[in-house]
Amino acid sequence: MGGIQGFFFFVFTAPFLCFCSQGMVGLVTGGASGLGRATAERLVQQGASAVIVDLPTSDGPSVAKVLGEQCVFAPADVTSEADVKGVLNLVREKFGRLDLAVNCAGIAVAVKTYNAKKDTPHNLEDFQRVLNVNVAGTFNVIRLSAGEMGKNAPDSDGHRGVIVNTASVAAFEGQVGQAAYSASKGGIVGMTLPIARDLAPMGIRVITIAPGLFATPLLAGLPEKVQTFLARQVPFPSRLGLPGEYAHLVQCIVENPMLNGEVIRLDGAIRLQP
Repeated sequence: MGGIQGFFFFVFTAPFLCFCSQGMVGLVTGGASGLGRATAERLVQQGASAVIVDLPTSDGPSVAKVLGEQCVFAPADVTSEADVKGVLNLVREKFGRLDLAVNCAGIAVAVKTYNAKKDTPHNLEDFQRVLNVNVAGTFNVIRLSAGEMGKNAPDSDGHRGVIVNTASVAAFEGQVGQAAYSASKGGIVGMTLPIARDLAPMGIRVITIAPGLFATPLLAGLPEKVQTFLARQVPFPSRLGLPGEYAHLVQCIVENPMLNGEVIRLDGAIRLQP
């Protein structure tokens, strides 16, 4: 897929340093794999700097090494206030500013609300853990990143930064066994507009992407027959989405200053069946 030459090259004519090819700094949670890694790669390829935020046990160090000097790895748990504050301190020390935060970190479980055959209800701790990581973790990064972005000098429109969150089409058409996951992604969808309104006076935009079926490590681990079956469910193009296509949309969101407070489906027109 061809990249746009000169990251964010046409939108801002005022000296808004965070949206120029050589000055932008982006933080990407879940950046060691899947959608997050593709986003970090695109940032660096287009001349921006990227901070990969992921668990200490992730492939973050090796990914950052491959991407070069304009990329650093910051081990952190997104649900920890201390960890995320540490990440922002690193961003400030290494790059001097933060312009973009992309929230890709998330987890999932596949459990029915009640298993009649085993006479067992959904484990409450599992449900709470998914909501804590996906919703509270995303909000934790948003609320702390906003303070850092607020220090940026605004452009002529008052822009200081952009926050991109990751929901899922499961927020709208959750399938069997997705109560926890759908609830968490629905939470991200639900908080998009109020947070955009909260941060509007600071010149910070907030947008959420709701991907469909993408070729992430989670799906890549499934048998080929299952992957083929899932790909056929997508009306057009009838295949799994590519992480690079998610990253491309992140770029488009940052380039277009009127995108704010919206949830964008990136799904090939799929509507999930039960």
